[in-house]
Amino acid sequence: MDKNLFSLKGKRVLVTGGSRGIGLEIAVGLAEAGAQHIVICGRKQEALGEARQTIEKKGAKVSAVTANVGNAADVDGLFDKIGADVGGLDIVVNNVGMNIFTPSVVDADISLWDKVMDVNLKAVFLTSRRAVPLMKEAGGGAIINISTVAARKATPGLGIYGIAKAGVEMLTKTLAVELAPYSIRVNAIALAMVKTKFSEPLWSNADLRKQIELSNPMHRIGEPEEVVGTALFLASNASSFMTGSILMLDGGTTA
Repeated sequence: MDKNLFSLKGKRVLVTGGSRGIGLEIAVGLAEAGAQHIVICGRKQEALGEARQTIEKKGAKVSAVTANVGNAADVDGLFDKIGADVGGLDIVVNNVGMNIFTPSVVDADISLWDKVMDVNLKAVFLTSRRAVPLMKEAGGGAIINISTVAARKATPGLGIYGIAKAGVEMLTKTLAVELAPYSIRVNAIALAMVKTKFSEPLWSNADLRKQIELSNPMHRIGEPEEVVGTALFLASNASSFMTGSILMLDGGTTA
């Protein structure tokens, strides 16, 4: 084993939603740890281009692919690109997520339910399904899924999102058991609120932000860069005997 437990030297990585926010911070952090080739995907080409330049400054080769990972055809296209440009994968970070605020699950339109489920849960299934054969060829790998404290506690406005992320956590555990014989580890990071564009409708409201901060033992919300260390731990040999775990990164919210 490498004496530097956190080294990712030579590793090939996919970060979904890697063009901004948490995904971009993770991609940059993994590049700094020595990842050889990082693939990022997202829906907006301009954002992907800017992110590519940022990551390349850290020394990694970068492929930026426009893709909606909640769509099977797009995921197939993404992995065709990975096969052509990279040839394999060692690490996948399933970071893509979205929420549409609704006052009640039963009042939600079916199309809204499907959209939230596709982006948050189906996308993890589709991406992992295509990544696993490449990881088997490589002799092992690590899959890291991004979850939320809303998967464990019903939260107004986050109902469908929380249900989808609860599914992600069970998918994490199921894949961990199924893939352990192939040296593929599957873990998740469950986040409290982190200051990103995704959560801006909440933290940009002064009164609502104050309520959120007061409910957190650390009396603040997280920053995207604070997720990087946990992701690096799960991606590297530092967590070589960990699989099927959901690590709470929430400032003590669920303590």
